[in-house]
Amino acid sequence: MLPAHIAVLITSHNRREKTLSALSALRVQRGLPEDTEVRIHLVDAGSTDGTPEAVRAAHPRVEVVTVGDDVYWGQGMRIASRNSHAAGLPPWEYQLWLNDDVVLDRDALAVLLDTVRAVGPGAVVVGAVRARNGAHTTYSGRSGRALTLVEPTGRPEPCDTYNGNVVLLPRAVHERIGDIDKVFRHGMGDYDHGFRARRAGIPAYVSPRHVGSCDRNPPDTGSREPGIGVREALRRVTSQRELPPRQWWVYCRRHAWPWAPLLMVSPYLKTVARALAGRRVGGGEYPR
Repeated sequence: MLPAHIAVLITSHNRREKTLSALSALRVQRGLPEDTEVRIHLVDAGSTDGTPEAVRAAHPRVEVVTVGDDVYWGQGMRIASRNSHAAGLPPWEYQLWLNDDVVLDRDALAVLLDTVRAVGPGAVVVGAVRARNGAHTTYSGRSGRALTLVEPTGRPEPCDTYNGNVVLLPRAVHERIGDIDKVFRHGMGDYDHGFRARRAGIPAYVSPRHVGSCDRNPPDTGSREPGIGVREALRRVTSQRELPPRQWWVYCRRHAWPWAPLLMVSPYLKTVARALAGRRVGGGEYPR
């Protein structure tokens, strides 16, 4: 295995301990060639819990850029990507998207690099992650009309798109697809990126086994919180953290035509029904 230069992109906001755990797991990676360079570009979106200061103290080699708290995940990842191209930095061979709440296994980077070498430098490699109790897969690649999670099987498995928690992009892929689309300030940008890659003829594969741990968000939060009422539920579902209408319409139009108009209104109607009934209706990250 030849040494590689990996640019790790992370966005954080008020998750100091989780962010420090993610960075600590990166620091102890094993199984990599001696001259492999891992350069971390962290964009902190206005944390008030001391995240930037704690990162600078514990991980002085991490590049920390602080932006406003109105910068969400998709925007932060684009800023981190731009910073990875800054003048004076050596060119990277791979970008790694990494959520700040993912704790990588000690050989995760080696597994991802082995996988991209097995499937070829023209493919995306998605790192499947499990719940912290190890009971089930939480984030991975997605396939089929229902965008079902792709489970690791011991060999690289193809997928149609992917969650952005752990994604390895070879430089050749990035040059063709680019970053997360600027339309998507927070969510949807990872799925959109995967679908754009697929349309460009770029395959995506899930790692042969889990590469780390990351729990899912609690299910009954945000617009799904019981008892919040229709107006509040609609305010939350149309916010940046869930499905802002203009961004959701762009996503639907790109990836669900000719059913885009129906898909567009579906989550908002479900939200109203759920709030009126006082119970959870439907599910999933992005309604299908």
